[in-house]
Amino acid sequence: MNTIATDSSGTQWVLTLSCIDGPGIVHAISGAIVAAGGNIAESQQFASHDTGRFFMRLQVEAVAQPETFEARFEQALAPVTERYHMTWRLDVVGRPVRTLILASTATHCVNDLLYRQRGGQLPIEVPLILSNHETVRDIADFYGVPFEHRQVAGPEDKAAFERRVLDVVEEQDIELVVLARYMQILSPELCEALAGRAINIHHSFLPGFKGANPYRQAHQRGVKLIGATAHFVTTDLDEGPIIEQDVTRVDHAYSPQELMQLGQDGEARTLRRAVTWFAENRILADGDRTIIFR
Repeated sequence: MNTIATDSSGTQWVLTLSCIDGPGIVHAISGAIVAAGGNIAESQQFASHDTGRFFMRLQVEAVAQPETFEARFEQALAPVTERYHMTWRLDVVGRPVRTLILASTATHCVNDLLYRQRGGQLPIEVPLILSNHETVRDIADFYGVPFEHRQVAGPEDKAAFERRVLDVVEEQDIELVVLARYMQILSPELCEALAGRAINIHHSFLPGFKGANPYRQAHQRGVKLIGATAHFVTTDLDEGPIIEQDVTRVDHAYSPQELMQLGQDGEARTLRRAVTWFAENRILADGDRTIIFR
């Protein structure tokens, strides 16, 4: 499926593509770019020996008539995509990606995303934060982001919340849904509807601990590593394709509160990287794993 985001004022574009690996792909793509009047400013590629697929990310400058580059490039690329059965996307470099944030009671990830977005470090646009608790309302108000609270006290509330998520996705042209420590399990139906465009974050302990107080359990067991994992949401809980992970060494001297602070820092940092890479079109799917062009 070909997806093209249009912005006639943009002069730099990012092209991502994947197809079955074979000879002549890079040459064919480069030729199409030249024929359309483009110049390659950055190029990354990877051939997966596990799946036999080829992946590529290019940043392209329109050297002449940038307002019509998209149409020219699509025409030049058409025979190449047909020949290699490519899945591809052309987007404008730096275009803010419309993002819905889901939250609960934790504030660190929401605050970090909005802080980075305001500072111009994160190319997203957040039309709404949707939460099953009121806790992050003050943060949303501080950053001037619309906030909506919907209580989830039972199955009917959960179903209504998820219907609201889908309504917002359609009404607001949402491209990415971020579970910023949203502490509800999404239904299989919602996971399927958001496949490939919903990112979750959770802590990662070695060994792993579950329940309400994982950091206290980690302290009691004397863990030496704590971390965080950002991944795409799938119907398999916390087992979607991994986008980014981070780890911090700790020892017996850390209190449960200090472990939690370190863990939350890691969660915010890991989620931010994953969201940034998604917004910059740096993530491509290769079966159950991801290819990240940093």
